[in-house]
Amino acid sequence: MAATLEVESTLTDRYQTTVPETVRRALKLGKRDKIHYTIRPSGEVVLTRAEAPEGDDPVLGQFLGFLAADIARHPERLQAVDAALIERLQSLVGGVDVDLEAALSADDE
Repeated sequence: MAATLEVESTLTDRYQTTVPETVRRALKLGKRDKIHYTIRPSGEVVLTRAEAPEGDDPVLGQFLGFLAADIARHPERLQAVDAALIERLQSLVGGVDVDLEAALSADDE
């Protein structure tokens, strides 16, 4: 029978904690991963790695995380979208019908 490992962590004043390294490794957790909690009637709480809902794109999630971090580090770089750019975009795609539910062709997969 495998040995049981036990680890502890401390709650901050804001009820936050760091997930110990041994737990992160056991659950194969990385930054921005989610943790699922199962609370049993006995009061025992089981932590597992939350599975990404079907359809979530992990690459898109990482890209959005990158953008959020960059904006937080350099808010001075943000620029408003001006009317000229909006007009240019509308001239390029105006009148184009897009069916977001249509399957991609084999070339686009």
